[in-house]
Amino acid sequence: MNLYTYSIIADAMRDHVGSAQPDAPTVPERPPRPRGIEARRITARVLRRLADRVEPCPQPATVP
Repeated sequence: MNLYTYSIIADAMRDHVGSAQPDAPTVPERPPRPRGIEARRITARVLRRLADRVEPCPQPATVP
């Protein structure tokens, strides 16, 4: 490895170790995305399409 690689590794290690200290900066939590009627509607549509694909044929084809 070269000197540049060691420098990058040292910086990454310092950032990682420093993130566990009590006064380390924190990233605020994102607010949850609203889920509701639309997610249920999409899920129902996907499940219905899947059920249509795996549903057996109502009358099997007859061989003449």
